[in-house]
Amino acid sequence: MSTGSDHGSDPVSPLEQALHGARALVLADLVSGEVAEADVVSMVEESVVQRRWWVEQWPDGAAYVAGLVAQDVQDALLERYGRWPLCPVCGADDPHALDVEPELGPDPQWVCHKAGVRVAALGALGEASGRSSGGASAT
Repeated sequence: MSTGSDHGSDPVSPLEQALHGARALVLADLVSGEVAEADVVSMVEESVVQRRWWVEQWPDGAAYVAGLVAQDVQDALLERYGRWPLCPVCGADDPHALDVEPELGPDPQWVCHKAGVRVAALGALGEASGRSSGGASAT
């Protein structure tokens, strides 16, 4: 008897679901900020590859992968281009990036520590920023 893929139409594994979900959430926020250029999307893909290995080593961490991918992309963007995503709450007078909270936990949120508020769930930054024009509309 073999285990694993005995069925012709196996559902996507929880690992792949978590990775695809993380990719989609981070890409949605990148698109809402109009920074989803090809090289930035490559950063997302690189993070997903690295996090696949991480989750394979620690399967219980699947719920945390979206926040980790967001942080990976945020760090990569900081090295190459600058802070992302900029806080839509505090305005342009003092530009600063939002942080992902929890740093290692489920249901990651974009948070402004200066104002002490949760701005948006990961993947919903466009709605919080009021940027539903152009690209995909948030409904």
